[in-house]
Amino acid sequence: MEFGSVKHFLKGKTILVTGATGFIGKIFVEKILRVQPDVKKFYLLLRESNPCSATERMHNEVFGKDLFKVLREKLGGDFGSFISDKVMAVAGDISSENLGIRDVNLRKEMLEEIDIVLHSAASTKFDERFDVAMRINTMGAFNVVNFAKNCTKIEILLYVSTAYVCGETEGLILEESFQMGETLNGFSKLDIDFEKKLIEKKLSELQTHNSKEENITSMMRNFGLERAKEHGWPNTYVFTKAMGEMLVGHTKENLPVVILRPTIVTSTYKEPFPGWIEGVRTIDSFAIAYGKRKLTRFPGVINAVIDVMPADMVVNAIIVAMVANANQCYDNIYHVGSSKRNPLRYMNLLDYGYKYFTEKPYMDKDGTPIKVGRVTFLDMASFQRYMFIHFLLPLKGLKLLNTIFCQYFQKMYRDNNRKIQIAMRLVNLYRPYLFFSGIFDDMNMKELQMAAMQGGVEMDLFYFDPKMIDWEDYFVNIHVPGTVKYLFK
Repeated sequence: MEFGSVKHFLKGKTILVTGATGFIGKIFVEKILRVQPDVKKFYLLLRESNPCSATERMHNEVFGKDLFKVLREKLGGDFGSFISDKVMAVAGDISSENLGIRDVNLRKEMLEEIDIVLHSAASTKFDERFDVAMRINTMGAFNVVNFAKNCTKIEILLYVSTAYVCGETEGLILEESFQMGETLNGFSKLDIDFEKKLIEKKLSELQTHNSKEENITSMMRNFGLERAKEHGWPNTYVFTKAMGEMLVGHTKENLPVVILRPTIVTSTYKEPFPGWIEGVRTIDSFAIAYGKRKLTRFPGVINAVIDVMPADMVVNAIIVAMVANANQCYDNIYHVGSSKRNPLRYMNLLDYGYKYFTEKPYMDKDGTPIKVGRVTFLDMASFQRYMFIHFLLPLKGLKLLNTIFCQYFQKMYRDNNRKIQIAMRLVNLYRPYLFFSGIFDDMNMKELQMAAMQGGVEMDLFYFDPKMIDWEDYFVNIHVPGTVKYLFK
């Protein structure tokens, strides 16, 4: 690994970012613009059909966010001209050849100027339509690699995957790459082209039967889950991300590539300010439900480790890995998480949530403080039994009454049935993570950190050591307040 000043490395660089409207992408752009204003240029690839709509979306969904208030205050009236000079929105689509960039002259300019590619675009729905997830998460990675290989000055491609491509693996999970065609269950061989043909066949069948769009969506979601589970993955998201990793490794040739696998990404720890978050993640949806006293029972193991990492530390790790691996012929995979060196347990989270919402209760619509209690953890069998007694059994009674009274309670029955079905579907989707028992080895990340400290990297700016986090202070004073501010509605 070769190091030195990260700020010096970034000076004069041209960077392509996919997924710039996403959580990680935005923080990556903000960080570099703030600490190294002499970066040459950012190209932000946005899924739009024309440059005008791409530019509008960039200003609304990226630079219009609270995340950029520190940079906005720093530059004052020059903020707009600075962004116009340093950043260009590019209309395109990662699921298309040449990233869907129709402007030939612009594409030529990009291929000649780009030094670094950050690929963070993804569909993160666990039960996304199989065709959509394949197009974005798998073939999107393939198209980004091919585009990067044609960049004449390319120094590195950074591919943001997820640590949970490991599926439901237990014990210590190593930072190892996938082999092409590898499966998690070992019973079958994965053929990505065959999966694509299955998608085409399924869509053709559904369209032949003139299925409604909502039915096609439901069928393709279930189909994705079926195919994922057949090969050992718990859901469509991690299945298609794993296939994306395989294609990146198989097709990169001499392209320098780093694969980063973050765990659960939470609000910013310090920069640009503590507690910024966007988009409800799994852990945050539970916090919201708990704060509103809608969560009293929870399926899971109370003393299990939950691996989380603040977003700014994830981005710092990406940037330092970029510097360390630029123009290198070897590949590296990094787990960006905390479970190995600074484990956090569900019981700790419960204590922190109880402490925060007891001291600062959320107010209901009438302005009355909502009093929270302790959450009871249940194994899956106990949780299903609880749901049957308290929800499914009363629903059966309501269904009988509805029949007796000539559909008088039809709306009530339909609404309650829908809510219960959604709740059970979410529990089944999240079950592999609620009962997850793996620990993510981060030896590569630890070595990266040690080399950076010895190599003159500005570690005060590019910190990513999980051991520096006091979890109680972080959750009580930073993350939960940020969740309340930005996500509670």
